[in-house]
Amino acid sequence: MDWMFEDFKTELDSLNPAIKKKALKIARQLVEEKNYSKEKAISEAIPRAEEWFYDLEG
Repeated sequence: MDWMFEDFKTELDSLNPAIKKKALKIARQLVEEKNYSKEKAISEAIPRAEEWFYDLEG
């Protein structure tokens, strides 16, 4: 678990491990590169990660 997003553990724990990892990566990028708040970054990162995962699955 990325310490930066520890407050969102319950939201992230229900995700597939691959989606969770991708969501954390996306959220970290949004916070660092676009100055998103952690809340906004997580809320945007989870759907993006899910879309990424389902695109992989075909």
